[in-house]
Amino acid sequence: MAITKVWLDESENECTMCGACEAVADSVFAVPEKMVVKAGVDFSKFESEIKEAADGCPVATIAWAVDGSDKRANP
Repeated sequence: MAITKVWLDESENECTMCGACEAVADSVFAVPEKMVVKAGVDFSKFESEIKEAADGCPVATIAWAVDGSDKRANP
């Protein structure tokens, strides 16, 4: 199952702009203010970094989905 979508999910918590995601995966994330997912990224090339960034997010606002789904795959 390949990661095909990554987004900022603030449905429960807001991004604290800590920059941890960018420190782990700067090819995927930028934090100019709130975290943004960079355009045109082939997420399949950065799956381990995306998962590490999501796991390390202190407020769990990084979401990812697999195989074309729009449903959040990570808790």
